[in-house]
Amino acid sequence: MKSEMTLKTTKQLPGDPDWWRGAVIYQIYPRSYQDSNGDGVGDLLGIVRRLPYIASLGVDAIWISPFFTSPMKDFGYDVSDYCDVDPMFGNLADFDAVIDMAHQLGIRVMIDLVLSHTSDQHPWFVESRANRDNDKANWYVWADPKPDGTPPTNWLSIFGGSSWQWDARRLQYYLHNFLVEQPDLNFHEPQVQDALLDVARFWLDRGVDGFRLDTINFYVHDDQLRDNPALPPENRNASIAPAVNPYNHQEHLYDKNRPENFDFLRKLRAVMQPYNAAAVGEVGDAQRGLEIMGQYTAGDDLMQMCYAFELLSGDRPSAAYVKDVMDQVATVAADGWACWAYSNHDVVRHITRWNLSSAAARLFHTMMVCLRGSVCIYQGEELGLPEAEVLFEDLQDPYGIEFWPEFKGRDGCRTPMAWVSDNQNAGFSDGAPWLPVSHEHLPLSVAEQEAAPDAVIHHYRRAIAFRHAHEALATGEMTDLTVDGNVLSFIRKGQGEEVFCAFNLSDQPAEIRLPDGTWGTVGQDLNSAQADAIGNAQLGPWQTCLALKKG
Repeated sequence: MKSEMTLKTTKQLPGDPDWWRGAVIYQIYPRSYQDSNGDGVGDLLGIVRRLPYIASLGVDAIWISPFFTSPMKDFGYDVSDYCDVDPMFGNLADFDAVIDMAHQLGIRVMIDLVLSHTSDQHPWFVESRANRDNDKANWYVWADPKPDGTPPTNWLSIFGGSSWQWDARRLQYYLHNFLVEQPDLNFHEPQVQDALLDVARFWLDRGVDGFRLDTINFYVHDDQLRDNPALPPENRNASIAPAVNPYNHQEHLYDKNRPENFDFLRKLRAVMQPYNAAAVGEVGDAQRGLEIMGQYTAGDDLMQMCYAFELLSGDRPSAAYVKDVMDQVATVAADGWACWAYSNHDVVRHITRWNLSSAAARLFHTMMVCLRGSVCIYQGEELGLPEAEVLFEDLQDPYGIEFWPEFKGRDGCRTPMAWVSDNQNAGFSDGAPWLPVSHEHLPLSVAEQEAAPDAVIHHYRRAIAFRHAHEALATGEMTDLTVDGNVLSFIRKGQGEEVFCAFNLSDQPAEIRLPDGTWGTVGQDLNSAQADAIGNAQLGPWQTCLALKKG
């Protein structure tokens, strides 16, 4: 902690403790958004420059991926100083400028806190690994080897291999659920929890409105160090780690998802409460993700939202699949709140992943803003950007380098934002970008789409505005969830209104009938089909029908 740092008072937005419920959040991967100094890496002042553009989309908040001091082994998710900005992104004054500008534009700011682990270059770990008797000796997860010298448990790393690394200084193993350079903090140590709560206070005092909490279910490990059981092949799921990674061969009962996690989450919520801050926790579990989401967001003393992976799926969601997901949420997370996303910095962009046409992309976005929960949009998604092709020699991601070519890593979704089409670096930087700009993205740039009335970006704006215009879509309940062939339909109810939503998730026409009652079709600028006098509507391929109940 840098107690000598001077905190800057920033303009605060109205103190609505429920601002997060139904919010549309725009994720910024800062090193790829906008470079302000020509070094080829996006930075905080670049974000300041582009905040008016973000505001024009109509979003409620931004989530900024890590910008903390880091050796960048995992691009900022390996933190070496929680309370400072890495020089490649700027400094604390630049961060204050982000807060100031965002708040002036009515945008809340959420930052990505990585609390489960640090960098091995963090001063805490440097001290902890020095010997077994120092003040921070118990701040990380250390364990003796088995009698034969092998690791203490069978736990595996997300990045491949054992999650235990031998350390010659202490003659013990330390736990790392991710890279070897990312040792896990020991949440069974009260001082660790206190230090991390102080980190949260530091940023809340600087004006942040909330946190995206990386790998929230990884915080606490089993203190008895029990082995994970094997997972039957038919239950394996590659949504958290690629199928080529044996991480999917275990049921992760003991290296994460521990019940002791609730105690820390309640403490964190209590710290956030006076600031009207909100948190969205990333739940990384392929088998129990929705169940854990329900547990972590139940009541009013845990997290407000959890980031759900079900719509980050590899296969394009069918109407039946979406209904099944929503039915599961109603069963295991009825008292919770999801935050839905199609793309992020860790998965292949959904335009490519699901092989979507422009019409299909628009339909899926309209559906997203009508679902119960909050919404995350990943930078460039509003442009309909496909996944970029990155050559092996240009790869930066250790995940891709490890599992190439079966898994090409995450660089393809992290290439620089396309701002203009008449510049080889797409207006991202005056220098050589840290990842190559995709030439396929140039004709889809912001400048090109702003000038084209029928471009995807304008559909995103209209859909977000539609959500804001109907409170039932943001905070209401979801009822009458129905699947008829390729058509998914439901009703959103709340704040004295009912909105009927139907989506034809296919390239074939379909016919639907609106529920009983008097309905007026709305959302014509979202390609919403008109119903006839008796409530029948013909849906073209990838068409929606949106209607508002009258009376």
